[in-house]
Amino acid sequence: METRPTHEQAQLHLQIFEMRREERLRQARDWFFKNYIVENLDDAMRLAQPGTENGAFLGMVIGYWEQACALLNAGLLHDELFFQTSGEFFGVWERCKAVVPEFRKKFAYTLYLAEMEEAAKRYEAWMEKHSPGHIAAMREFMKQMQGQLKKAAA
Repeated sequence: METRPTHEQAQLHLQIFEMRREERLRQARDWFFKNYIVENLDDAMRLAQPGTENGAFLGMVIGYWEQACALLNAGLLHDELFFQTSGEFFGVWERCKAVVPEFRKKFAYTLYLAEMEEAAKRYEAWMEKHSPGHIAAMREFMKQMQGQLKKAAA
């Protein structure tokens, strides 16, 4: 049986949510979901070069969610509460996961997005238990949206 969140977990959860409302991070998240459509590391590097606004936006989005997932994986956030209210990280992971193995290999950094990956595995299992079929439906929706965004960009 799932335990109830502690007061401290709930407070941290609210702080994490409040950080998501920061204007620059909101802009970065908006940019990410409209533009970060990549199939390989070269695509990712071209799209979000270091030192550019796009590079900063990418760093903000993945950095934010990697940190939030690290708190979750360390037990400082409550799984059930986080999964019920913070599915956006899973969408970020879905967009990034194709380039993660290549990034880890090229830069010899096996920990790249490891916190998000671990949280995404647990989220997927949790979601299948609580809302079977949702993950598959979301993946299909994201695939359709990415197709529309690619057409619009061409």
